[in-house]
This record gives sequence, C-alpha cells and structure tokens, in this order.
Amino acid sequence: MSADDVVVRRARTGDVRGIRRLVDTYTDDRRLLSKATVTLYEDVQEFRVAVTGDGTVVGCGALHVMWEDLAEIRTVAVDPACRGQRIGHRIVAELIEAARELGVARIFVLTFETRFFASFGFTEIDGAPVPQPVYEQLLRSYDEGVAEFLDLERVKPNTLGNTRMLLRL
Repeated sequence: MSADDVVVRRARTGDVRGIRRLVDTYTDDRRLLSKATVTLYEDVQEFRVAVTGDGTVVGCGALHVMWEDLAEIRTVAVDPACRGQRIGHRIVAELIEAARELGVARIFVLTFETRFFASFGFTEIDGAPVPQPVYEQLLRSYDEGVAEFLDLERVKPNTLGNTRMLLRL
C-alpha cells in the first residue's frame, strides 16, 4: 500500500471500530489515553480518518471545539505499518483546515510529538491560554481533554511528559 492509495475523509460510524483499534495501539505506552467506545461514537463527527481502498482505517485524528476561538486536535494515530507515509500529516492538515472553516483562531495540542506539530507552526506554551472567565466556564465541561487543557490536578497523571502547544491561525 502506498500513501496514494489512502483517502482522508470525515469519519463515519462504521469507522469507529478501526479508530478503536488505532487508539488501543497507542494506549499501552500512554501516548494516547484510552477512550470508551461510546465516547468514540459520540465524537465520531469530530474525526477525520485515513482509509485504504478496502475501507481499512489506517489513521485518525479529531478536532474538538473548546470555545469560540479555541479547538484541540486530539487522538491522532497512524497504523504503525503505515508510519512515514505522511498519513498523519494529511490528517492534521485537514483538521487545521476544518478549524479555519469553523472560524477557530487557535488550536491546542497536548503531545509527545513536538517536532511533528512544530512542522505545522505549533509552538510550546505554558498554562491554559484563556482569560479567567473562559477558564471558569471550561471548568464546567465533563470532557477529559478539556480537563487536560486546563491542567487540572485530577488528570495530571494522564499528561506527564506531554508538551502543551498552540497554533494561531
């Protein structure tokens, strides 16, 4: 299989099992957090997937809007057998374009892959880049990714070693 045989598109409910398989590939070493399958179905509209001609999901990534001007790219994963074919690059490029279409001005990532995201213009940051009133509103979210963004104490074990990065569009 070559990268030319792979199509990046919006995820469908039928892709969730493939997304689940990719996420599970990276949860043992804690590069990705495990997510309940129901959460993947609830969030399927946030995902882009890379699929082969036979429909096999070989890459995924999601764009989660957090606030009027802020979104997070999350759950980026590529099948280990397909790494090095720029599949992850194509997925992230599509997610950035989706953020632009939504009118989002900034995109956040929490990642171990700093060089990869820096290639898109992401820069390292400290803290949560939102004013206090927005921070207080975000505290009401039940989303674990939002809790990680806010750097809440209860999720710190999930984020150890990750780097906070931001892209301004």
